[in-house]
Amino acid sequence: MPSSRTTLSRLVTVLLTGVLVGLVVAVAALPGNLLLGIAAKSAVGAYADLPDSLRTPATPQRSYLYANDGETLITTFYDVNRSDVPLAEIAPVMRQAIVAAEDRRFYDHGGVDLRGLARALVANVTDGGTQGGSTLTMQYVRNVLKNDPNLTAEERQAATDQTVGRKLQEIRYASALEQRLGKDEILNGYLNIAYFGSGAYGIAAASQRYFAKSPAELTLAESALLAGLVQSPDEYSPIDGDTEAALTRRAYVLDSMVATGDLTPAQAEQAKAEELTLKPTAQANGCTAAPDGSDTGYGFFCDYLRGWWLTQPAFGDTVEEREQALRRGGYRVVTTLDPEIQATAQRQATDVYDYDNKRALPIAAVEPGTGKVLAMAVNRHYSVAANPDGQDNHPNTVNQLVAGGGGVEGYQAGSTFKLFTMLAALENGRTLSTGFDAPSRLPTRYPADSGDAVCDGRWCPANSNPSWMDGYRMMWDGFGRSVNTYFVWLAEQVGQDKVVEMAQRLGITFRSTADANFAENNAADWGSFTLGVAATTPLDLANAYATVAAEGTYCAPTPVESVTAPDGTRVPVGDPSCRRVLDADVARAATDAARCPVGQQSAFGQCNGGTATAVNRILDGRPVAGKTGSSEQAATESFVGFTPQVAVAGIAANPDDPGDYVGAAVQARVITGVAEVISTAVDGREVRQFTAPSRDLVGNPTRPAPPPPPAPTVEPQRPEPADILRWLQGRRG
Repeated sequence: MPSSRTTLSRLVTVLLTGVLVGLVVAVAALPGNLLLGIAAKSAVGAYADLPDSLRTPATPQRSYLYANDGETLITTFYDVNRSDVPLAEIAPVMRQAIVAAEDRRFYDHGGVDLRGLARALVANVTDGGTQGGSTLTMQYVRNVLKNDPNLTAEERQAATDQTVGRKLQEIRYASALEQRLGKDEILNGYLNIAYFGSGAYGIAAASQRYFAKSPAELTLAESALLAGLVQSPDEYSPIDGDTEAALTRRAYVLDSMVATGDLTPAQAEQAKAEELTLKPTAQANGCTAAPDGSDTGYGFFCDYLRGWWLTQPAFGDTVEEREQALRRGGYRVVTTLDPEIQATAQRQATDVYDYDNKRALPIAAVEPGTGKVLAMAVNRHYSVAANPDGQDNHPNTVNQLVAGGGGVEGYQAGSTFKLFTMLAALENGRTLSTGFDAPSRLPTRYPADSGDAVCDGRWCPANSNPSWMDGYRMMWDGFGRSVNTYFVWLAEQVGQDKVVEMAQRLGITFRSTADANFAENNAADWGSFTLGVAATTPLDLANAYATVAAEGTYCAPTPVESVTAPDGTRVPVGDPSCRRVLDADVARAATDAARCPVGQQSAFGQCNGGTATAVNRILDGRPVAGKTGSSEQAATESFVGFTPQVAVAGIAANPDDPGDYVGAAVQARVITGVAEVISTAVDGREVRQFTAPSRDLVGNPTRPAPPPPPAPTVEPQRPEPADILRWLQGRRG
């Protein structure tokens, strides 16, 4: 038996509803002109009081990330799966179906259908039903308010409260909107915000979710089905709910379209007979949903893009606001990712080591002169999925193995750092002809107390292949043959602090605390820096070499071509941020020497051997430069190469265990992999030559003549005793 409080509450509701019904009926009985006048007068005042979200709706929308062609979809970001489309891009039958399903008199009323409202109120009081009586305009008001990101959760909840006060406010707002907006504008807004079930908000998301097509491509039967979902999305959704219920509701919508005159009975029956053919499509959300395969692997680039986005003030004052902007702002982001270069990089990375290998080959490609990041690949799935026991980060990880950060410090890149010594020397008055008779082992002034490279308490590095490396060297063949003792000597002449500063100037970031402390407090004594003992990443390394390729112009790496807001305006972010950090002639001189390692010839004919001569063959003689790198005991193997149009770096390492040495044998495969990425990047593009440096930085490349062979040794004759006696007599005389 109901309590007295329940009975009283129901009685009050009935009385209030009765009053509202009376008002509606009374208003409906007024002459038409008078009724319109009252509505218009009320709406003028109400419009000024409308929430900003109703005057300029800011409903959450999905953001799209595309590759640099503007067509290849990388992924989307959203809290609410929706995206606005103009009415012209929605099939006419869809517009007709939604009106027939939700508000047949839409084009006849001024925002409030008084007859329909009265009928719904009476039915709800008399038989306990739940008829709404809301017009499309009233529903639009309700949807905007409950999705307004500027309202609190309590305020959004209040927008759907089943109270007389809320209903009266909804009526007032709807009347006000009808005085300012055209019917098509309201219909467009409604179709873009209505919930169609299965996580799809708005007709664009719904047509993709259920039928894998755009709203413009919807058929009559498909439109009727989608229009029928709005009344009860969870109940009618054929994906998550009841297929039979969805078809029954579709039939109702088709009959309603006959009632509105949009269809003939025969057309409706034909559409009812159509078999329901769904193509459920889950909309990608976030970087872990980006395409992942041997020719895609977009996840790590996506992760880099998201990290960049969270640093941009244009999207909010805080990280939280920028994250919300990405997930709710409806941006169209065209990135710098080149699908073809990325595909080659991913294939090369996974050819060297497969996904299950504990070792990795992260590869990055950058465009000189712009800093555009063209590819980021590694033999890992960008995923939060569990790994087999004992495998911390393979095959799945979301750690940034290519660009570093978030705990990833990077990897030693070995002799690739000799470039920074050469640049510092050239900048400080040395020439390419600077010569030194490089010994097998070089005692230095730097103290050392342990390890193989210690001589009498001093660091004394050695050449890895003395018979090929030792001897008189200049920068050309010192770089081409990667002569350790030449470059350690050169760094001593210039000053290690200048070498460290040069690396930082070209974008090498010290993510390791130990490296950062050494660079800040003891750079002048960091003797081994030129041999690449500091941790770096393929992206930093590629961009540093891209600076040389761009003749001394450093550009901060960027993952973005353009960002467009939902209203079509371009957000002022992503433009290249470049500055000159090297004299162009210095960069040209270093490039001339960097032709030697890859099997090409300098402009002055001084190359006489290289550590990566296969590159010249792979690039078919196209001008290219680069450098190999091997860290101590082949713990890592690296190669970075560049043309005037692209710079690519790869580092083979074990990201989880620096003590797991990859071995020297893999270097040839790393060289080939990087060269193939360069080949893809320049394929079909004009052949651009490197500019030779001026004579001021060349010096005198005349090598000293080899010393003459030593004279044959003649053993001195032993004097006879008689000769000694005569000599003594002569001395006395």
